[in-house]
Amino acid sequence: MTAASFKSLRETADLRHLRQIIVGLDEGVILIDPDQSLLWANDAALAMHGVEQIADLGATVDEYRARFQLRYRNNHRVEADDYPIERVVAGDCFSEVVVEVTVAGEDAPRWVHQVRSLVLNDSDDGEPACLVLVIQDVSARYEAEDRFEQSFNANPAPAVICRLNDLRFVKVNQGFLEMTGHQRDQVLCKTVYDIDVLRNADRRDLAKERLGEGRTIPQMEAELELPDGGTKLVIVAGQPIDMGDQPCMLFTFADLEPRRKAEGALRHSEERFTRTFQMAPVPMAIGARDGHLLCEVNASFTQMTGYTATEIIGRPLGEIELWESDARRRQIETAINGGHDLRGHEARIHAKDGAMIDCIVSTEAIRLGDEACVLWAFQDITQRKATELELVEAIEAVMKDTNWFSRTVMDKLARLRAPQLDAEGPGLDDLTAREREVLALICRGCDDKTIARTLNVAGNTVRNHVARIYSKIGVNRRIAAVAWARARNFDGEGVEIKKSVRETAQ
Repeated sequence: MTAASFKSLRETADLRHLRQIIVGLDEGVILIDPDQSLLWANDAALAMHGVEQIADLGATVDEYRARFQLRYRNNHRVEADDYPIERVVAGDCFSEVVVEVTVAGEDAPRWVHQVRSLVLNDSDDGEPACLVLVIQDVSARYEAEDRFEQSFNANPAPAVICRLNDLRFVKVNQGFLEMTGHQRDQVLCKTVYDIDVLRNADRRDLAKERLGEGRTIPQMEAELELPDGGTKLVIVAGQPIDMGDQPCMLFTFADLEPRRKAEGALRHSEERFTRTFQMAPVPMAIGARDGHLLCEVNASFTQMTGYTATEIIGRPLGEIELWESDARRRQIETAINGGHDLRGHEARIHAKDGAMIDCIVSTEAIRLGDEACVLWAFQDITQRKATELELVEAIEAVMKDTNWFSRTVMDKLARLRAPQLDAEGPGLDDLTAREREVLALICRGCDDKTIARTLNVAGNTVRNHVARIYSKIGVNRRIAAVAWARARNFDGEGVEIKKSVRETAQ
């Protein structure tokens, strides 16, 4: 076939028929004469170059190359001899060459083309009669891949992607590299089992089965082996995806090492707390805030109360009747339920043998694991209370019907035996004016005879006043009456004593 016969192809019926066949194809088709002139292009090919007619593509291969600059996806420029249109003219057969197409004078590429070649031979002598470029616009696909690539690399969650046909890693993001300490090149040349992302997985067999089938791998704990020989506890999951028409598996990870370290530190802390709790010389117990069930008691508590751990743990304090009365138990539990910690609260508890133990009780809200608990501390003051009572009774026996003890000693004795102030009990306003005068003289250390002379009344009258005072304020001893008054900041000093009319008449 001569050069003249190549030119005449423009007018042949074969070319017209060929154009009729390909005019409506979605793929772009450019027909090229062996003399390197562009014969024809369908509408899809023109649109893929942003032009409306064949002349805008260029009359020849050289003009096409001048109007459109190509580069590979790795950002390397396509040399002149490597342009697909040049290669097809040279008789090179190729398929799926992917190039980015930039209009001359512009900086950024407009399209991504996937190109393959086709040579139509003359049936008589086998010489090429027409050269064909078949083009697909894959811009959208590669834009999506670029977006995925950017998102994958920017995602702080560690991730790797492996091909399913050979299980080799094809992508790794910065999060995975930072978590493990691996280098990118070290990862991309390895397989799933070289860098075992399923090492010691709690459901490893299921994960391997799902990986072989290309199905979703559910979340499970595993240990990644690190380059320095250590391991890292992670949660790993796998999601099948397609990359460039290749089935792949996307592995994502959550770093559980901080949780493992925190759990270890918490465990060590709880162990230290338990040792300290058990060795403490102060009787202590731990109870649940909800329901006040005892969870633990130490040896000192067992020694004080006589209850062993098996006898008391798991039971509410009310059930074992630890407190002296239900009223006192409700008072204490109400305070704790209201979010108040007890500090130096005086109470009495029952020992296992029925003995009463005077205690100072303190509580502190704590958490053990996820549970809200209360730490109880008891100070046994039974002996101290007994000693104080014996001392007071001895002093009272000595000072009975005398007033030679100093007011300072009486004040100290009153404070020593001072009862807790009951806001709902009787007050000074419940006493008459005369009874307050009598109480004032009692607080000043006066005996009945002195009070009678001071008020100018008979001794029986004084005794009657004293009996009514005792009855109203709930005491039966002189020192207790003084203590009651002192607790209410009444010392009798500011009370004006009025003598009876009998003395005034004298």
